[in-house]
This record gives sequence, C-alpha cells and structure tokens, in this order.
Amino acid sequence: MRLGVLDIGSNTGHLLVVDAHDGAAPLPAFSYKQPLRLAEQLDAAGAVSATGIDALTAFTAEAVVVAEDKGCEDMLSFATSAVRDAVNSDDVLAHVRERTGVEIGVLSGEDEARLTFLAVRRWFGWSAGRLVVFDIGGGSLEIAGGGDERPDVAWSLPLGAARLARSHFAETPDDAGLKAIRKRVRAEIARDAGNLLRAGTPHRAAATSKTFRSLARICGAAPSTEGALVPRSLPLESLRAWIPKLVAMGPEELADLPGVSPSRAHQIVPGALVAEACMDIFDLSELEICPWALREGVILERIDRYSVANVPAARPGAR
Repeated sequence: MRLGVLDIGSNTGHLLVVDAHDGAAPLPAFSYKQPLRLAEQLDAAGAVSATGIDALTAFTAEAVVVAEDKGCEDMLSFATSAVRDAVNSDDVLAHVRERTGVEIGVLSGEDEARLTFLAVRRWFGWSAGRLVVFDIGGGSLEIAGGGDERPDVAWSLPLGAARLARSHFAETPDDAGLKAIRKRVRAEIARDAGNLLRAGTPHRAAATSKTFRSLARICGAAPSTEGALVPRSLPLESLRAWIPKLVAMGPEELADLPGVSPSRAHQIVPGALVAEACMDIFDLSELEICPWALREGVILERIDRYSVANVPAARPGAR
C-alpha cells in the first residue's frame, strides 16, 4: 500500500510518502516538508501563536493535495511536543480539522519514545541485544531502552533543541549562564536515569533524528549523499572537543558547518549540550546514528496492525 505520513514536529512539518507492505522495509517514494518552528511560535502563556496556527493549517492543506497527487491510500497524521504541550492544543487541532478535514492525533511523549525505539530495533535487528535509543527533537528529548521490540522503559523530557534555544539562547550566554544551562539539562536527564541503568550496560546505543545527524556530521560522519546504509556514529570525545568551538561561533558560522541547515543553526549548541549529557550520564563513549526514527516507527506499527487484521482465519480441520 502507499501511505502518507504527516509528521507535525516542533521544527518541521513533513509529509513522507512511502510504499509499505508486510515483510519489507518501508520504501520512501516522496518527501514534502516545510519549516514550521512551532516550538518557537509559542507566546508567553504557552499558546501556539496565530502565525503558527496559520502556517500549520496551510502546510496541512498542501500536504493533503500532495498525498492525493502521489496516490496515497491513507494518510497517518500526528503531532509531537510543540502541539502536545501548547495550552491551546485542542483549539489548534480543531482549526486545522475545520479548514482541511485532517484529524491530527497527538502522540504522548512515551508513545513517541516507544515508536522511535521500534524503528531503531527493526533497523539494527535482534543482534543489537539490549538497546538504548535517544532522540533529540525540537521540543523534547526521548529516551527508551529494552531487549524486545517494545521498550522496557520509555520517557520524554522537555529538552528539545528548539525549546532550549528559545528559552536559554535568545542571547549568547556567558560562561556562568552556560554552566547553569548545562547543570539544568543534566539534572533533568539524571532524575530518571536509574530506570534504564538498573538493567545494566546496553549492548548497543543509538541516536536518531536531525540534531544527532547534524552533530555526527560535524564530528566527521559521512554525508547523507553516501546513503543510509553507511555506518555513522557520534563519538563523545569528538563532541566534547567541538562544543567550545560551537559556543564561540556566530549563527552564520554555525550554518556553514557540514550537515547544519540555516534554519536550525541556532539549535546546534543546545542540542550538543543535551547529546553530551546523555552520553555522560549513561556512560556511553559513542552513539550509532540510525536513519530510521519516529515516522518509520509509526509506519511499521501501522503495517503490523494491518497484517494482523488481515490474517486469514484457519479452516476447520486444517493443519
């Protein structure tokens, strides 16, 4: 079947069109995305601004046309942290539904972590053993770990790169300010770290999504043009060496770095601080970069449910 997956993230609205069926990897057929930056379109009360609502509604309407043009049988639509945490979330979604006819579901932080974990597990397979997965989004950080396809533990923290950029990096912090941010980030992550650490050191540690991919590229990983099958990693030692350089750079210098888009350049430093904290607190020397993330997890779960629903009933007496 051909599916459209409409992902309303904290940074970007992304429609991914995939050809998907049971027993095969989802095959991307078309991608359409726009920078919405909803995590930075929140007012002082925590509501998505009128500008943000209009941008989201316009993008959703365009995505419907694209999905129809590309022959999608169905469109799975979901929103993550920025919409989830907005005080006017219901009004935002109602506005989109009234204007476009699209019902956007809101994933909980735990579901976001769980579905991302599913995607990473399927990518690396059972040989990965006990797996831990980190995902720095625009609005939140997801952490999950376990030995099966469903994680034993999965949780979400308000430590997204865009959220931190908006709340702590509107102006470049001085040394004391940077130290305070670093302390706050590590305290947030460490608070529930024992949930994962009690099971012991994971056999494999992985990271997904744009922030980790950008940091890995800065630290020397292969460019995306070499394809998804090229192994990529983010070493802690390299990241630590880069952080002081990143802090000292201006927006234009950051945007010129490999793997960094101009619209996300201001998020690199907060993202790097969160990535370093994750690796430090969980005692990981490097993270493997997985090209599959939340969208693929949503697709895989949809395929699984479709396959189960369409299993033929056994005939009486059949062996």
